[in-house]
This record gives sequence, structure tokens and C-alpha cells, in this order.
Amino acid sequence: MKIKDIRASVHTTSIDVPLLSGKVRGYGREEQREFVFCEVETDQGLTGVALTGHFLARSVVVALKQHFLPVVADMDPRAVEAIHERVWRALNPRAMTGVVSSALSLLDIALWDINGKHAERSVAGLLGGARTELPAYVTFGFPQYDRETLAQAAASQLDQGFRALKLVVGVDRGGWREDAARVRVVREAVGDDVDLMIDANYLFTPADAKFLCRAIEDCGITWFEEPLHQNDARAMADLRAHTSIPLAAGQMEGHRWRLRELVERQAVDILQPNACYCGGFTEARKAAHLAQIYNLPVAHGGGWPLFNMHTLAGLMNGWILEWHLGMVQVGELLFPDAPRPVDGRITIPDRPGLGLTVDRDALRQTLVPER
Repeated sequence: MKIKDIRASVHTTSIDVPLLSGKVRGYGREEQREFVFCEVETDQGLTGVALTGHFLARSVVVALKQHFLPVVADMDPRAVEAIHERVWRALNPRAMTGVVSSALSLLDIALWDINGKHAERSVAGLLGGARTELPAYVTFGFPQYDRETLAQAAASQLDQGFRALKLVVGVDRGGWREDAARVRVVREAVGDDVDLMIDANYLFTPADAKFLCRAIEDCGITWFEEPLHQNDARAMADLRAHTSIPLAAGQMEGHRWRLRELVERQAVDILQPNACYCGGFTEARKAAHLAQIYNLPVAHGGGWPLFNMHTLAGLMNGWILEWHLGMVQVGELLFPDAPRPVDGRITIPDRPGLGLTVDRDALRQTLVPER
């Protein structure tokens, strides 16, 4: 079996968020309007699919078509380590991230989808088959909510069966004080027996992150995700030493060496490799094994749960899946047979590969024409 072709395209859609009708553009934050769809075809007719996010989306498409395909054409899609080695040597010998990591993620995820279909096993099964279902938390706390609707939205997610919730911090004009008030409003709305996470998306200075941690130390936060600018491992290690709130990070890191820095600097309690950004399942598996050595759990952040659920289900230290309301809607639009959580738990499809069927009409409707 040989790789015959790589197809990639940019797509866009807008979501409908509860209590925020017409107030959210794209599928999350203001800049999250585009995503990349990729399909890899073999000479035996098997194809695999993948998604990644909005970061320099058009450049990712060009990279796959003009740079990656000539390097990996005619290689066996099952030889993922050989493919990664050739890509690293030919396209990324200096371990850069960004476009090259996103493109490699798409290629690798699609290859695992092909390999699962060929072996008639799920990707989670190929990765190790540690479990067949996962707990899920819902990322519901969009910054467009005011305090009152934020509390209402949190309570509505409990009605949907979730017992773990995450909200965004670090973007309000009121700074960390307003974030602290919003956290307290949500905690009061959901009670003490619900897991509550917060995510700053790299946006705090070390000082402001400490101020916020001090202000909500008694709120029972399950983790504080990516609190600091640039995921500064040195500063995160210092923050971790000054708070009892567990820290989580890694979802946007482009390869194992950046993830290793977070672990070896003792900057995190929870590692978050995301297969859609770190180099695919091949690289996420290495990150999870690294975390195992240090007795760290692997949780999901950064969205695209229909792909990352396979990492968490396949590996023994996989923990909890992010059900991001925005990216979930993208996934369900493109893959109408996608699984959904029931009572806060999601069952991994037992179909081969990713277990997802592409809606070609939805692909056409969301396509962004090439410029």
C-alpha cells in the first residue's frame, strides 16, 4: 500500500451558542473562523481524513500539497515512524513548529485513519486500547457571556449531563478581578461537586495569574489551563510553586521537545498534547508515554474532540476529553455519525479508523475558495 495523494482545503462556518444567538462569529474566539480539512488517498483506494484549526490555514494547505506530498508520495502509510523521520529530515531539521506541525498533524491523523481501516480496528485500538469510553468536560464559558448568562449557561450544561465545565479567563476588560467574579458566579451556580476548569489561552502575565489564583484558591478549581504568555515553562513552574491550583498546558505545542520542557521544568500537573497540532497521533503517543514516566495524566484541551478521543482512549494515562461547544458543532456538521457524550461520558466508535463518515455536501458548503 502506498500514499498516492494529499488533498487539503480551507473551510469556514459559524456556530450557534446557547444564550448567545448571533453574538459568536466563527466557532469560538473572534479569530477562529477557518479550519483545514485534509484527505490522504492510497493506491488501494483507502482514504483517511483529518482536521486542524485556524492558524495560518492557507499556508498549511500549501505546505501539504507542495512540500509534504513530494516527500511522502509512494511511502507505505503504515510506516508512520519512517514517514515522520523523512518529514523531519526533509522539511523540519531545526524542529520548528507552526505550519509544519499543523501540516504534519493532518497527514499523520489521516494515516492512522487509513491504518485503522486497513486493520479493521479503531485508532484508539491501534494506540493501545486502554478503554472504550471517556469522561468529558464541556467548554461552555465563552467571554461573550455576562455574569448572569454565564451562570445560566453553566446550569444548562448540568441539565445536559455534564459534571465538569470549563470557562475562558484572561480576556475581560475588568482583568483578573472580573475573572475571579465570573468564576465565583459559576461555582455558586453549579455547586461544589462539579469539576470546574479555567483557561487563559496564554494571556496572563505571571503577576496577574498569581493574583487570580490567590483570589479563587478556595473555589476548588480542577485545573488552570495555559495561564501564561508563551507557555513560559520557567514562569509556570514558579506559578505552580505558589498555588494549590493544578496547572495544565501543552495543547498548542508543536512537538515533543516543547512538551518535554513543560514536564521536566515541573511546570504542569496535567499534560495536554493535542493530536491536531503536535504532529498527530504518532507524536501525541510519545508525549503521553513521556507523561507516564513522570506519573502525569494526559487530558485534552485545544478542541477537536472527535480526533483526540482516540489518544485518551488508547493510552493508559488518558483522562478527560474536552467537549468544546464550538469545535463540536464543526465536527458534527462534517461527520453526522459522530458520537456524543451521554451523562458526561463518551463511547469511542468501534468502527475502523476514526469511525467517522464525511458529509461531502457539508464540505462543499463550508469551502473557502482559493485565492
